[in-house]
Amino acid sequence: MTDATANRIEPATGQTADHSLERYIGNTIRELRQKHGLTIAEIAEQTGISRGMLSKIENAQTSTSLETLAKLASALGISLSALFRNYDVPGGGAQLVKNGEGMEVVRRGTKRGHTYHLLAYDQGPTKLFEPFLIAMDDASEVFPTFEHPGIEFIYMLEGKIEYRHGQSIYLLEPGDALTFRGDIPHGPEKLVELPIRFLATIHYSAPPVEGNV
Repeated sequence: MTDATANRIEPATGQTADHSLERYIGNTIRELRQKHGLTIAEIAEQTGISRGMLSKIENAQTSTSLETLAKLASALGISLSALFRNYDVPGGGAQLVKNGEGMEVVRRGTKRGHTYHLLAYDQGPTKLFEPFLIAMDDASEVFPTFEHPGIEFIYMLEGKIEYRHGQSIYLLEPGDALTFRGDIPHGPEKLVELPIRFLATIHYSAPPVEGNV
């Protein structure tokens, strides 16, 4: 194997031609060149690389050596490592739920004036957590106690509520946070100031048992 071959960048195994390393390098160099307002001729003059070779590199028509890439990176004002910064980065998989689009769900004790909006939906086989936006606006409502596996976290957004956990009662106001074990009986004790809105997130250390929420 010659030195030139040893220094040559090869496509990542299993990638298609359109997603090869050459394609990534070519696109990145073109974008940086255009961002700086440079022409292929100007880059060729700075690096000593022919315009034809530069065109082939940008269009993923050839592989190139690390030495050539280092020259190009320098001419573009970045380090060689920065040239590869975004290569093979996993694709995003974030789940966005826009304001007011959370799925309204039914929970034991849910009545008029008391709504749950689920803010994220499980995408895998195991339920790991459930984040809810809970709203209450009926002072006459009577709540049952709840028990479920995992840890629950509550963050008050609006209103005031007395919240029971076991034998303790906590007054929650905007900005207050309460964290507790879900397997101990808990739930709203008294709606002090309406309307009430709070975030409640349940984190499961193990898959929940159906019907035990």
